[in-house]
Amino acid sequence: MFEREGLRMWIAAALVTTLSFGMNNTIFKWSTAHGLSKVHIQFFFYFVAFLLTLGYGITVGSLHFNLMAIFLGCLIGILNANGNIQMSRAFEKGPASLTSPLVGTNALFPILGAGIIFHEHISLLQWVGIIFILGSAMIIQYSPGSNHATEYRPWLLRVLFAIMSFGILGILMKTTSYLQISSLDTLICMYGGGSIYLGLKSIYEKERWQRTEAHIGSLVGLVSVVGYSCYFYALHEGTASIVFPIVSLNCLVVILAGCWLFKEKLKLYQLVGIFSALLGIIFTKI
Repeated sequence: MFEREGLRMWIAAALVTTLSFGMNNTIFKWSTAHGLSKVHIQFFFYFVAFLLTLGYGITVGSLHFNLMAIFLGCLIGILNANGNIQMSRAFEKGPASLTSPLVGTNALFPILGAGIIFHEHISLLQWVGIIFILGSAMIIQYSPGSNHATEYRPWLLRVLFAIMSFGILGILMKTTSYLQISSLDTLICMYGGGSIYLGLKSIYEKERWQRTEAHIGSLVGLVSVVGYSCYFYALHEGTASIVFPIVSLNCLVVILAGCWLFKEKLKLYQLVGIFSALLGIIFTKI
C-alpha cells in the first residue's frame, strides 16, 4: 500500500513538472511572437527564482553548500539556459517541422544514463511505455508543411547543441539526486549560475531591454520554482527512466494551450500522439 502511494506521489510530481514546463514554454511562445527577447525573459526568470529559493533557504536555515553542489547546480543552470537559446535560434535557421521533434530526443540521454550509470531496473512493459511516450512527444510536435530550411548547417548545429545541453542536463540532475545533494542547494546554484550566464550574454548581445520582459520573466520564475522542485522530488523518489519521458510531454501542454489561447486546431496525428502518450503513461505505472 505504502509503495503504491509513493509511486503515485513521484508520478504526480513528474506530471506537475510537465504542466509547469508546458506553461513556461507557452509563455515563451507568446513572448517570441510579440518580439520580446528570450534571453532577457530567461534572465529575469532565473534571477527572480534565485531570490525566491535563496530567501526560502535562509528563512528555514537549510543551506548546506559544498563545491560539488555549486559546480553541478551552476552547470545545470547554464545548460538549461543555453539549450533554450539554441532551440529558439534553431527555429530561426531551419525547418520548424523537425526542430522540436529532434530536440525532444534529448530525453534518450538521461534515460540511457539512468540504466547504464545508475543501474535502474525497467520492466519490459515500462520500456514499451517509455517508447510510446517519447514517440508521442515527437509526433505531437511535428508540423508538416512548415519546412523552409534556408541555413541547413547552422540549423543542424543549433539542434545538436540543444540536444546535448538538455541531455547532459538530465544526467546531471539525476547525479545530484544520486549523490544526495540537497535539491534546494542545487536549485539556488542552478538559478544563480544561470542568472550570471544570461546576464553576461545579454550584455554581449546588446539587445534593448523592455519592462514587459521583467514582468513575464518574473511569472516564469515563479512557475519554474514549482516545476523544478517537483522535478527533483520525482528524480529522488522515483525512477528517472520514467520521469524523463513524462516530463518530455510538456509539449502536449503547449499544443493544448495553443488550441485554447491562439485558436490553433489539433491535427489528427496530434490526437493519435495524445492517445499514445496516455497509453504510455499507463504502461509505465504497471
